[in-house]
Amino acid sequence: MTAKFKLSDPVQFLALGFGSGLAPKAPGTFGTLAAIPLFLIFVNLPLTQYLAVLSVMALFGVHICGYTAKAIGVDDHPAIVWDEIVGFMITMIMIPVSATTIITGFILFRFFDIVKPWPISAVDKKLHSGLGIMLDDMIAGFMALIVMQLIFVVNW
Repeated sequence: MTAKFKLSDPVQFLALGFGSGLAPKAPGTFGTLAAIPLFLIFVNLPLTQYLAVLSVMALFGVHICGYTAKAIGVDDHPAIVWDEIVGFMITMIMIPVSATTIITGFILFRFFDIVKPWPISAVDKKLHSGLGIMLDDMIAGFMALIVMQLIFVVNW
């Protein structure tokens, strides 16, 4: 998939996960890695503020992902990874922070994002544009969050 990105365009720069989505292999994985420093910046906010930041990131993500897809002429180009950033941030809601939880959250989110069990697969196939790009990864984030809660909060 050849596409012409403009990293000088701040909207595309964000959609490409600060450039991480341009990795030649596994751009979604590199986009998720780019989420970790953002998570560490916001993790100490009170829950309501973390959720507010996350909501803005998700809503803005619909715009920036849709804008970038339209600008390059590819509906869901693998280099667009803002959705992975938001998905990982969802995975980590109310999870105690440690290297173990971050690594586990990373693995679980990538698992759900790659395997795409139902309903992720249905959303991925039926929705397009910015909303479609964002929503399947947000659902993957919520599914990973449920597993994270069971493991680290409920001690299941």
